[in-house]
Amino acid sequence: MRRILALAPALALLAGCSVSTPIAGTAQPAPPSTTTKHAAEPGLPPDPQPAREAKCPYLSAETVQDANGQHVTTVRVSDDGPHPSCFFYRPDGGLQVTVQVYVGTKDVATKLVNRAAPVDTSNPASDPAGWKGGYQPAGDGVAYAVSKGGAAVIVTSNQQQSIKARTVAKKAIAALKL
Repeated sequence: MRRILALAPALALLAGCSVSTPIAGTAQPAPPSTTTKHAAEPGLPPDPQPAREAKCPYLSAETVQDANGQHVTTVRVSDDGPHPSCFFYRPDGGLQVTVQVYVGTKDVATKLVNRAAPVDTSNPASDPAGWKGGYQPAGDGVAYAVSKGGAAVIVTSNQQQSIKARTVAKKAIAALKL
């Protein structure tokens, strides 16, 4: 009997730790977001969005599928200019590679790179020669982001090997002659 009495405070404490049941009509927290969108930042362009199906003007589907190792079935582009962002999709409809190109001021180019792969926390990137930035895991894949002067190229890939995103970035930079 003494053991039961000694356990009574502990049992009372555990009873207070039960999972609460939502009360009908009360607000519930929203489920966590599964998107990788960035919050709007003053002075930075928003994350690009695919607007329409079209060929990427600076990268072919074949170039991307060779670099990323997955077949490309659909290419979509954003409506930003002068260089639209390109979105490459695999056969199951999933996004495999995104390429964002920015040409403008050095300050914005640097901030875009730091938003994708912050200098303080990412691995340093300096390829192609003269370009600086970083690469790091992003979602289930990787982000490779570099800038030079007022130009920035940000590539995300669903593959975890950074060399794949880096190869796409180098091909885009060469094609655009940035």
